[in-house]
Amino acid sequence: MTQTPRGFDPNDSYDAPTTQYPRAADRASGSAEEGANTGIQSGPDLGSPAPAAPAAATGIETPRPETPGTPAPAPEARQVTRAGMVWAAVACALVVLILLIAFILQNQEYVQVKFFGLTGSVPLGIALFIAAVGGGVLVAIAGAARIIQLRLAAHRQRAGRQSGAGARTR
Repeated sequence: MTQTPRGFDPNDSYDAPTTQYPRAADRASGSAEEGANTGIQSGPDLGSPAPAAPAAATGIETPRPETPGTPAPAPEARQVTRAGMVWAAVACALVVLILLIAFILQNQEYVQVKFFGLTGSVPLGIALFIAAVGGGVLVAIAGAARIIQLRLAAHRQRAGRQSGAGARTR
């Protein structure tokens, strides 16, 4: 005996069983109605669309449309706080540091490094870490220079507006 799925409404057109598409030969001879009356399902031919598989057979649930009288539940509004952002930043930084420590520990082979005539032997992980920090410092310097440039331009615009407005009122 088959069980009716929860929430099945035979009067709802969305839950009603879909009709199968008759084959072209059945359409021509009129035997599609006989197959539909006897419960025999005929397969689609190449020209007709494929019938939808029942949701229970595929394991995929199809979403049910909302009824007009039922209001949709309002999503909860989440507040983003500074403490939450700091916590997320610290958690991400800890993950990066753990990965960095693992990288340094796995690359302990000594390599010879030459820089401006200086020669030394340093573990590979440490040498790469120093190079990455050096690159980060260069990017920070370039970013700081651009920020200072933009602030000076904004300051000049404000000063120009204030002096122009003061001259008009006198």
